[in-house]
This record gives sequence, structure tokens and C-alpha cells, in this order.
Amino acid sequence: MDRKSFIILAICGALFLVWVYLTPRLYPPVPRTAGTNVVATGTNAALARPAAATNNTAAPANPSNGLIQPATNSPEETFVLTNGLVRMTFTSRGGGIKLVELLQHRESVSCRAKKEGINRPVTLNAFAALPVLALASDESMVGDGVYRLSLFPVPAPARAATNALAALTPTQGIRAEKLLSNGVFVAKEFVLGPEYLVTASVRFENRSTGPLTLPQQSWMVGAATPLNAQDKGDTVGLMWFNGKSVSHADSPYFENKTMGCFPGSPISDYAKTNVEVRWAAARNQFFFIALMPEVPGTSVVATKFTLPPPSQEEIASDATTRTNQQAFNVVMSQPATNIAAGEVLKRTFHVYAGPKENRRLELLAGEMKNEIDRMMEFGWFGLFSKILLTSMNGLNALGVSYALSIVAITVIIKLLFWPLTQASTRSMKRMQALQPQMKAIQEKYKDDPVKMNKKVMEFMREHKVSPLGGCLPVLLQVPVFIGFFQMVRTAIELRGASFLWACDLSRSDTIFVIPGVNFNVNPLPLLMGLTMFWQARLAPPAPGMDPVQQKMMKYFPLIFLFILYDYSAGLTLYWTVQNLLSIAQTKLTRISEEKKGTEPAKTAPTLPNRRKK
Repeated sequence: MDRKSFIILAICGALFLVWVYLTPRLYPPVPRTAGTNVVATGTNAALARPAAATNNTAAPANPSNGLIQPATNSPEETFVLTNGLVRMTFTSRGGGIKLVELLQHRESVSCRAKKEGINRPVTLNAFAALPVLALASDESMVGDGVYRLSLFPVPAPARAATNALAALTPTQGIRAEKLLSNGVFVAKEFVLGPEYLVTASVRFENRSTGPLTLPQQSWMVGAATPLNAQDKGDTVGLMWFNGKSVSHADSPYFENKTMGCFPGSPISDYAKTNVEVRWAAARNQFFFIALMPEVPGTSVVATKFTLPPPSQEEIASDATTRTNQQAFNVVMSQPATNIAAGEVLKRTFHVYAGPKENRRLELLAGEMKNEIDRMMEFGWFGLFSKILLTSMNGLNALGVSYALSIVAITVIIKLLFWPLTQASTRSMKRMQALQPQMKAIQEKYKDDPVKMNKKVMEFMREHKVSPLGGCLPVLLQVPVFIGFFQMVRTAIELRGASFLWACDLSRSDTIFVIPGVNFNVNPLPLLMGLTMFWQARLAPPAPGMDPVQQKMMKYFPLIFLFILYDYSAGLTLYWTVQNLLSIAQTKLTRISEEKKGTEPAKTAPTLPNRRKK
């Protein structure tokens, strides 16, 4: 690549990144109007049978999207089960889990004084069209959608647990029953375990006088919604597992933007049919609801809807504000089957509704044999992510804060790679010193490229240098960086962890927003950019590179400032510390080389005598 082409390409790349970053801030999407339907909510009393309750919480605009809604002409019954970690509200309308409240996780993390709205627990399925495990389609399987709820005692073996939460496990379960017009009796039984797991068994009993065809059963998995306004929604959507690989459809899929930037025709639904579904999940960045059937499903569907604007209560409490945030109803289906008169068909499901905690999900995956731990999305370099996360949690268990744990892990990684990086720096310096001879060889054999390459390689072997010597340490650190990047994005442990002015290492460390342009001022990415620029200035130039290209490359790392500007503070903290350690190593290597360079002059007193002779 010649000088002119390189400059044009670099400028175009920089302008493209700036345009992608500024466009959504200068031209934000216009909020959509939401509906004003009324949604009933349950009470918070554990194992109590409350009267039908309602409030004025706004419902999402057109949340059903073809899903059959239960009748609303009769009072809604709700039951609540809790175990100290989670509180689940069950409803008669659909006969499933209407609302999940995670009692040990807050909806929002604020740097300001604690307020009522900010202290609300995380809720899952709050704006769903149907409760979890409701039958979602085919009128013959739904009817009016209203079930009769009751309590039943849970045998002791079903409540057995090996942790301290066993005593908090409910001693009763929830039963939802309904007789359909075709003579099929449906009975669902829900048992809440000691943590975030619910075991549900469903019985279809043919009480008619003849055989029936039981249509495809479409089960509501839940609603994937942004956690709050701080959640950008990039990780809100659907995930499902076919026994071999994980597929997902998030907000970028439904936005259908070319190259992730250029607007396209939005997509309203996602559907995969004639597939094997071991589990399906509705998720956001840190929490999810997963439906895990014992009999795999055959299709999975997600439909998009818009969340309502914030209520007056939310605005008054200074809680997070939702504007034009997209949510998705997720449905999984099981195949149709025949059922004889008097025959009973049983279906068993496990429902996980809780946080993305790697240790918990690994244990659950081992018990269920379904690889539910893939919800962590560590990717190709998952081994590095797990090692880094385990190390971070281990240091935190010793009393070290998560921020200092990141710093300590960065120092350890740098010490492990120190010999390779030092060898790389020395190799680049030797290559730079031999550059005049290599240019002479290239000039001599410029008319014969094959021979020129052969002579250059012979020259490098003779002087024991390699062009890969400077790249190898960088290539070896790439998996570690990607593993750290994936770990920071999904590690719920960093949510709410603070460092200096950053009150939440899982998101950007914004200290204030510039009015008018809606620009966030994030100090850590700025420090990261400065250290990258400093490091690029200190690094020795690559051998054979054009002087203009060398100058451009010194500024090229600043592009990462635009890419990572709004990423989590934990990641920019890691990179900033990494840059500072690299700068220190470069300076120490230079001092060491300079000392070595002065030694021959001090130990060669015989040179003047030889010159006289």
C-alpha cells in the first residue's frame, strides 16, 4: 500500500467511526406513543391468597402480537412464592408466572443518593403479554385462558438442598387447573426451589369419550426487556440452544441495520421452525428467564413490542427513564400429538429466572445436562474469560475490591508476558538497526522479487532476527484481551462495583452530560486514549515502514477511544492499567539497553594503543 492510499484509508476509517458515534446522539430515535391498558399486579405476601389486585401501571403498546390473551371479565387471582432470593407472582390469567422479583439485585445503580425508585428490586417478565409457561396460541388449547389457582404441599425430598437457603424454600407449591371445551383437562404444578429454579409439571388429561389430537403446544418463555435506561438494549433479546450451538436474536437483529450502522427496514419477529430447542431464554445484559423442557421443542419465536413511557411515579422518584426501548415476547413450541380417551400426557419443565452468574449456571448445566451456562456468551476464548472471572472472584473473596482485583489481574498478566514483550522490543530494535543493510539488499535485487526475498530471509537468519518477533507477544495477548472483554460485558459481579468516580464498573463512568449534543463525559476512556497515544510514541517504529505511515500509526490507536468510549469502565480500567505497565516496561527496557551500550566503552582501554600502532 502506497503512502497516499494509506492516508486516505486511515482518514475514512476515522470519519466513519466518528459518524457512527455521533449520529445516534445528534439524531436520537423519536419515542413512540404507548397504550394505556391496565395491568393487574399481585401482592408481595409470601404463600398468601390475596384478592384480585390492580394498579395503574401502563401496559406495553400492542404486547400480544398474535398471542391469545386471557379473558379479563373475571377477577384475577394471584399467589406469591418466595425463598429469600426471588419472589414470584403467579396469576390465574394464563396459569403461569406473571412477575419475578430478584430481591438481592437492585433495578438501578446510582451514584447519587439512594431514592425509592432506584431501590426497587430487579423485575423480570414485568411487561410480558402472557405469564411464563402460559399456552400462547391455538384457541382449542387456550379457551378463555383463566385457570383456578390453589396451593398444594411440597414433599420434603423436593425441597432438599445443600445450602443455607433450604430453610427458606416454600413448603407449598402452586397448582393451576382448567378444563378446556374439547374435554382436555390441563393441570400445572409449580415448585419453587431454594434458589432461582422452578420445576413445573403439566398434565393433559383427555376426559372426553374419544381420542383427541392435541395441537402444537406453544409455551410462553417470557419477555426480554431492558433492565433500565442505562441498559442500551444491545443484549436484549432471545437465545436458544439446539444441543450443539447457541443462536440469538437481539435488538441489532430486529433493527436490521446494514453493517450495524446504516438504517434498514426493521424486523418485527424472529422465527425458527423444525429445529430442536433444548432451552430458550428471554434475556438482557445481566438477567434472564430460561425455559428448559425435558422434551425438546421444535420451534422458537420472538416478537417485538415497545415499552410504555415512564409513569409519573417513576419520574417523581427520579428513577430510570425508558424512552422508545424495545422488548420481545419469546415463545417455544412442542409438537402435536394424539391422546386417547382417559390417557394422560405429561410435560416437565425447569424455569430459571435470575442473574447470569457463571458458577451458578455451571452447576445448573451439570445437573440438567443442557449447557445452560452458555448464557454467559464467553465465545471462542471462553477459557480465558472463566479463568479471569474465577481469579477476580477469588481476589474479591479475600477482601480485595473488584476494581483493585482488575488492577491486580492486569499486573499479573503483564508479569507473565513480560519476558515475551521484552524480547519483542529487543527484536524490533535489532531489526531497526539492520534496516540499512536490508534496504541495500532490496535495492540490489529489486528486479528479481523471488531472489530478493530469499536474500532477505538469509540475511535475517544470519543475524538471528525475525519479523514475527515483534508480533508474537501481541498475538498471544489477543485471546486474553478478548476473554477479558467478554468477561467484563457479562460479569454481574461488576454491577454496582465502584472505583473512584465510577460507581458502576459494568457501564461507562459518565460524570456529566454536555447539554445540547447529549455527549457523555467519560474520564476513564479519555485516560485510556492518552496512555495509548503515549505508548505509541514510545514504541520503536516497525522496520521498513514509510515515515508518513509511522506517524499515522502513532495516532491510529486513538480510534479505539471512539470504539470503547461508552463501554464498561471495568474494561477501560483494565486497558489503561495495561498501557501504563507497557509504558513502564518500555522505559525500563530502554534504560537497560542504554546501560549495556555504555559498558564496552568503559572496558576497552586498549583501543587507543592499537590506533597508535
